[in-house]
Amino acid sequence: MLARTQEPNRREAARMVMISTQVSELELEDFQGKVTQNVVLPNVSWQTYKALLADMGDHRATRLTYNRGVLQIKMPSKLHEIINRLLARIVTTLTEELDLDVINMGSTTLEREELDQGAEPDTCFYIQNANQLQGLDPEIPENLPPDLVIEVDITSPSTRRIEVYQALGIPEVWCYTKKHGLKIYHLQTDECDRNYVESAFSLAFPNVSAAVLNQFLLSRQTQNENTVIRAVRSWIQNQFS
Repeated sequence: MLARTQEPNRREAARMVMISTQVSELELEDFQGKVTQNVVLPNVSWQTYKALLADMGDHRATRLTYNRGVLQIKMPSKLHEIINRLLARIVTTLTEELDLDVINMGSTTLEREELDQGAEPDTCFYIQNANQLQGLDPEIPENLPPDLVIEVDITSPSTRRIEVYQALGIPEVWCYTKKHGLKIYHLQTDECDRNYVESAFSLAFPNVSAAVLNQFLLSRQTQNENTVIRAVRSWIQNQFS
């Protein structure tokens, strides 16, 4: 029964991709040939979202976000990926120098069917809870979200993904925008709601500030990536010497 119901959904997903530029909101911005595209499709069922994930597979550059019937397909630019990967290397370097466990889950799909929400972050990490995941291909408990998510917004806002991260209970997001640089957000929960609040310092790395991270990002304009990472190592060692 399940196989019969999935096949029409897959055909529907294929049709939606083919006509997406005609029926959706399409945002384009060109940075000297580096183009980021963001396609938003309304009225998409959870079954169609899951079928599209299965058909597209794991080896792709696109990132999908599903938020209560709205599907967003993001196709990152070269600049987007350079910043994302540099930030990911900085996180890994921090864990090495501070002797912390880490599992880099990349753009692993984070989803909860009962919430009708799912997202693929630019990069996500288990740090504080890394010791709860064992082996090369660990089973991730549904109630154990990543400790840190990196979001890079060159041309379009992460509003839909942020809403999903709030619902999933991800405690910290590093969000880079072209206009404001990198900002750190902590999840605050009260009896009625969850919201992200900007913070000067990281939750996963309490001595690391957004200001310091922005200095390293700025230095990448004139230095290669390995030089920046060496500077990160030197800074940490000086902080804790």
